Amino acid sequence: MAVNPPLMGGMPVPFQGEVLLLARDNVEFEVDKMPSVRGGNVRAKGTIFISSIRVVFVSQKPVEGFFAFDMPLLYIHEERFNQPIFHANNFTGKVHPVIPEGEHRALFSPHSFKIIFKEGGCGTFVPLFTNLMKFIRQYSPQTNQPDSQQHVYSDPFPSAPPPAEEIVRQAYVDPNDPSKIYIQQPFDPSQSQLRRRTYVSRPEGQF
Repeated sequence: MAVNPPLMGGMPVPFQGEVLLLARDNVEFEVDKMPSVRGGNVRAKGTIFISSIRVVFVSQKPVEGFFAFDMPLLYIHEERFNQPIFHANNFTGKVHPVIPEGEHRALFSPHSFKIIFKEGGCGTFVPLFTNLMKFIRQYSPQTNQPDSQQHVYSDPFPSAPPPAEEIVRQAYVDPNDPSKIYIQQPFDPSQSQLRRRTYVSRPEGQF
């Protein structure tokens, strides 16, 4: 995970070769262990983006220096779709942090997160995300470990790019789910501002 990834027009600035698959507005997002936030826990409303590399939450309003949260698909584990009787459907899980160069991994523990669908269906979001994770784990040898939480991840990028066009083409579009599926990319792949394949968080408080 990386806090406050670069944004452009309210969307994550893509990495080279990254393909945006889905966006879902008006979700609530919770995450713990944010050092810039009192108590460490963040709860915000905004948009969730799913790409061929990562899941990114972008908040509608900054929360004490927090405005976005980037989760590489390879670093997500223990994810679970929950359908409580008296509360909104939600996705929970944990995500390993992207360790800054030169820092000791033992100092960084996984974050717990929750994506809450308070405003309608998630019948498009859930199967697309689930199918994408299956591919990532099948074709990325570094995830084939008996205990992913103990595994030291060396690279947040999948070893083989998932077939983004096929995943989108096969996606079930639930009419009750307001998720937006990207058939065409909202950015020009030739743009010079595309990010190199490296994870660097923006300093907290910069927007």
